[in-house]
Amino acid sequence: MPVLQSEVDTTRKFIKARLLKDRASFHGYETERQHIRDLLQRTAELGESNSVLLLGPRGCGKTTLITSVLAELLPQQTFHRNTLIVYLNGLIHTDDRQALKSATAQMNLENAVDGKVFGSFAENLAFLLECLKAGDRKKSKSVIFLLEEFDLFCSHHNQTLLYNLFDVAQSAQAPICVVGITARLDVIELLEKRVKSRFSHRQIFLFPPEDDFDGRVQLFADLLKLPTEQQLRRMDATYTPIPKEALHNDELVLVRNLFNPMHFYRFSPKWVTEWNRHIDALAKNQTVKTVLKNIYDYDALEGPFRMLLLELVNGLDEDRSVITVESIQELGRSYEADDKVALVAGLSVLEVCLLIAMKHHSEIYDRDPFNFEMILTRYGKFANSSSTMQNIERSVALKAFEHLKNLELIVPMTGVGGGSKVLKEYQLHRLLLTYGQISQAVLKMQFLPTEIKQWAQSSLI
Repeated sequence: MPVLQSEVDTTRKFIKARLLKDRASFHGYETERQHIRDLLQRTAELGESNSVLLLGPRGCGKTTLITSVLAELLPQQTFHRNTLIVYLNGLIHTDDRQALKSATAQMNLENAVDGKVFGSFAENLAFLLECLKAGDRKKSKSVIFLLEEFDLFCSHHNQTLLYNLFDVAQSAQAPICVVGITARLDVIELLEKRVKSRFSHRQIFLFPPEDDFDGRVQLFADLLKLPTEQQLRRMDATYTPIPKEALHNDELVLVRNLFNPMHFYRFSPKWVTEWNRHIDALAKNQTVKTVLKNIYDYDALEGPFRMLLLELVNGLDEDRSVITVESIQELGRSYEADDKVALVAGLSVLEVCLLIAMKHHSEIYDRDPFNFEMILTRYGKFANSSSTMQNIERSVALKAFEHLKNLELIVPMTGVGGGSKVLKEYQLHRLLLTYGQISQAVLKMQFLPTEIKQWAQSSLI
């Protein structure tokens, strides 16, 4: 469709911003999201103390769930005026001293001056606990501790911070809610006994649905479509911005610079209609569905899928103003591509022949280890019966064998037959490639002699 270059540029920027910044829109997990929302709201409004762990694989949406809940609750005066939010990340706050200083600064306590905290670790901890314990459920502000990468806090010395936070949450003191976010499902086993006894053992698991392909196709369309004027008006009527006083915490980066469609909207109605109609046609196309199904079978997580769509959108320019079926097929091929197959396809003919000999040896002897002499003997039988292969010097073949080892396509064994005292010709190795990877690489090599391709398919010589 004939379009202006500005329309394509704006569309690309809009969809990229949605894929990267739209952390407040959350798809699925309604029960789990409502559970987290109720916990935070009860902590803020009723003064209840809670502790909870949010568990799930990386990319499933744990942080996005928390962000969407905060984006919904922070505009409410009853929430942001009664609540302090402390955000700690295990990758940033690598020990309890740093975590405690950051928590003290974020809570604006008296020993924090211009964001800097003075005093020893013991003094800061005692001061923080005194401030928390001095309050009561009716008068004190509620404090919500968000602990990202919770499993890394478990490796801190004596788990002092976790112990004291859970201890305060369990006792009838200042209301606090401790929310741990981690990808380790066995994180409870990392807690010391005294810490575990004070934890509520409330765990919320986020596992991606593996049989909701229709939902994945719908997500594909929703992420790539442009908003219509009616949708924007409806969004503008219901949108409540987070007040500035609720964003005083510079460490709470989760709710900053959230995606707002109204800031990007510079599209003509005709372009929006044509673009959305094209995206709907793509979502119904059987070839596109096949590619999306293959990707979904590999990985059902939404996070990696958004990054794939980002690659797709990056290809939009004046020459290719729309997303085509061919570009989606190319994306699917690059996603399923095996790096090791590409590596093997770039090897020399001799090195490929040695790999084929290793493949046949492993097939015959049920993946038993091999040494250079065994492989050279098997290759020699093929070379003698071949009309195209020339005799290769032993030193050249050994150099090719060592090159395969340097590329980590084969690995030397340790122990019997694999020790450093054994001559390198007799040192045992194992093959790190599957038979399918070698067969795919052989088929990809266009200039490989036909005899070698036939040998790769059959070990009979």
